[in-house]
Amino acid sequence: MTPAQELNTTDPMDSPTPYAEALRQFAARDTVRMIVPGHSGDPGASPELSAFFGEQLLRLDVAPLVSGIDLGLYTPYERSLELAAEAWQASRTWFLTNGSSQANRIAALALGFYGARTQPVVAQRSTHSSFIDGMIIAGLDAVFVQPSIDVDLGIAHGVSPARLSAALDQAPDAKAAYVVSPSYFGATPDVPALAAVAHAHGVPLVVDAAWGAHYGFHPELPPSPVAVGQAGSGTGAGHGADLVIMSTHKLGGSLTQSAMLHLGHGEFARALEPFVDRAFVLEQSTSESALLLASLDLARHQLQTGRARIGESLEAAEQLRAKIRERGRFRIASDAFVDAGAPITAGGARGWETDISAVDASRVSIDVGAGGLLGHAVRSVMLRDHGIQFELSTDACVLAIVGPGSHPDLDRVVDALHSLRADDPEVATAGFVRAPLPEPGERRMLVRDAAFAASVVVPAEHAVGRVSADSLAAYPPGIPNVMPGEVITAETVEFLQHVAAAPTGYVRGAVDPAVETLRVVA
Repeated sequence: MTPAQELNTTDPMDSPTPYAEALRQFAARDTVRMIVPGHSGDPGASPELSAFFGEQLLRLDVAPLVSGIDLGLYTPYERSLELAAEAWQASRTWFLTNGSSQANRIAALALGFYGARTQPVVAQRSTHSSFIDGMIIAGLDAVFVQPSIDVDLGIAHGVSPARLSAALDQAPDAKAAYVVSPSYFGATPDVPALAAVAHAHGVPLVVDAAWGAHYGFHPELPPSPVAVGQAGSGTGAGHGADLVIMSTHKLGGSLTQSAMLHLGHGEFARALEPFVDRAFVLEQSTSESALLLASLDLARHQLQTGRARIGESLEAAEQLRAKIRERGRFRIASDAFVDAGAPITAGGARGWETDISAVDASRVSIDVGAGGLLGHAVRSVMLRDHGIQFELSTDACVLAIVGPGSHPDLDRVVDALHSLRADDPEVATAGFVRAPLPEPGERRMLVRDAAFAASVVVPAEHAVGRVSADSLAAYPPGIPNVMPGEVITAETVEFLQHVAAAPTGYVRGAVDPAVETLRVVA
């Protein structure tokens, strides 16, 4: 036995990271692998991969269905799923290797199996485009409810319990409710209150919490959206969401493209579970990456044991906000989300009416428009000239994320940002004509019917007034600005072309990069 093997004799089932430990022990064994993947775990078989990634990565790249890892009656893989469910206070968890986009498609398929096919889902209109993809696959109908929107900053927030209740009242045949929490900019609604509304209307609540994987692991962060907790503003004790989508790789620390799907508690979650199982089989890869699965196991343990590290990163994010406020040139956009500690909506409502009950402290949203700069140009120039990469930009804002355990050079960021001049035409807003976030066009067809209908590609100006066959979304954040079945408006065309022409612009689903043509129902 080699020294490396002597270090790997712990029973994986006793390890705090059972799947990762079982994988590590298998990689350390002297095994002649005559199996896929083609490199066979042999660094000599793929010298370029080995030189680029390191030899250990190839050894850990193990195919599925190995006894002692994920094959058997009770495996380290299953134990890791149990530990993840405990960590996020779920009743059950699924590991995913194609991101929360896969989770959204699974959720849509599960809702397609759940209830009658003709029953719609009441869904937040600012959902991610992958849920619309799932609607196409599942043949779901939806009644969309608009979130509150900051028109000046071009930011969509959330849906209040009152607005969700009104939408469910208007759709008495709905079979589920679907909302987003937190938003891309960290606006977080009262999930237990939303769950209480959904359950009072006799439907489960599905939450796209792609950006909330770190929630519940530090007292300065909101709780896990799947946890049993208090419903907002005196509505009493209640469950969290019934099904929760999480991009664990975003702010949970796992490798890119790894994600989790969490099942809640109570009768609605139990009713959904067999349909989620069925949808998972349809969407699951038969060649799941062991590297991504292990990263989920390790990230979960890192979050559970990393409160101090998370706290340091949250403090760094607050220092960044403080430094920007102190300079006085730019504003912190999220300061407008919460007024003197009281949650607000765009209309200024308070209490149970609000769509924002908390703001993710790890995100720093900077209104550079207040300092005469264009957000998209700032994001591009900061990376090109200063080696500083922001997560997202709008016309007015850039968004910085300080992930758990991250310690960015704050002075470098602040100094570089303030070095950009308002008289520099490359980044200045002077003479810039803004394209406001467009209202959705009228819905004339079901999403699936429009997506599968005979279609033609026409010049963009000729598409106005016609029904879209595609889902088109400015990316990031990936919220569809037009979806199949909706009428294309002149404002939507102008907005998408504006995004496509921006320095960091990209429109997901577009026929061509400049959005000069659009696909419409014939």
